[in-house]
Amino acid sequence: MNIQLKTPVKGDYRDVMARFDRQLFEALAPKGAKMEIVAFTGSQKGDTVHIRFVSPIQADWVSKITEHGSNEKEAWFVDEGVQLPFPLGYWKHRHLVRKLTDDTSCIIDDITFRGTNRFLSLLLYPAIYLGFYPRKKIYRRYFGAA
Repeated sequence: MNIQLKTPVKGDYRDVMARFDRQLFEALAPKGAKMEIVAFTGSQKGDTVHIRFVSPIQADWVSKITEHGSNEKEAWFVDEGVQLPFPLGYWKHRHLVRKLTDDTSCIIDDITFRGTNRFLSLLLYPAIYLGFYPRKKIYRRYFGAA
């Protein structure tokens, strides 16, 4: 299944991408879940993100950054789940920042996921969508609305 959320923000796409750091990661943490960041080594290929959810569920989520890059129109990095909480069976999240103008960009969260079966995938869709939708407001506050 796939979810794409697009958020226009102020700033050159390269500058926006450069601010995808631990501080932004902490700001993006879901408000309803109690969690701790076990490891955050960055947003470049080979880096790791390890989150431990404490409540309402207890689970570890570990993702590896498998790709990062940029060109004259966009910058991106991809995290892929290597240890996922049940009922997730597959996770790939492409973080893309696309140039709109010299001083505005569009952040695109492109998420591909699967549950451990088709039924669970369908149940996960609204939960993941609602979990990521608040990022739009956080991005606008963090970078400025375009």
